Amino acid sequence: MIKNFFNEFKTFAMRGNVMDMAVGIIIGAAFGKIVTSLVEDVIMPPIGWILGNVDFSDLVLKLNDDVAIKYGAFLNTVISFIIVAFAVFILIKGINTLQAKMIKAEADAAPTTKKCPYCCSEIAIEATRCPHCTSQVK
Repeated sequence: MIKNFFNEFKTFAMRGNVMDMAVGIIIGAAFGKIVTSLVEDVIMPPIGWILGNVDFSDLVLKLNDDVAIKYGAFLNTVISFIIVAFAVFILIKGINTLQAKMIKAEADAAPTTKKCPYCCSEIAIEATRCPHCTSQVK
């Protein structure tokens, strides 16, 4: 029974879509780290410099000695999210454009059927005789 359970799990785990999802999660985590570094190390320093040497990660609203709202870190996270969302948008837009081109190419492909001039049935383009009405077709 346990052996059967592990065999089923192995079959499930080795499916292509599960492996693709695992690769996607790993790449997504790495991409998240890249975006975080981009925001914190590249984008926010010049913005902080323009605004008078402000370090956004240090921006806090102190409610009392023990409680502080770190809205600067929140701003960094929001900017990271916007960058990731924009990157995903660009990726999906590219995929949709590619799919549209593929669909158009399929639609523009040479026809594989023609109509019989006598009975108007669809027949193979190479046919010399209609299989429906048995007429000779050019």
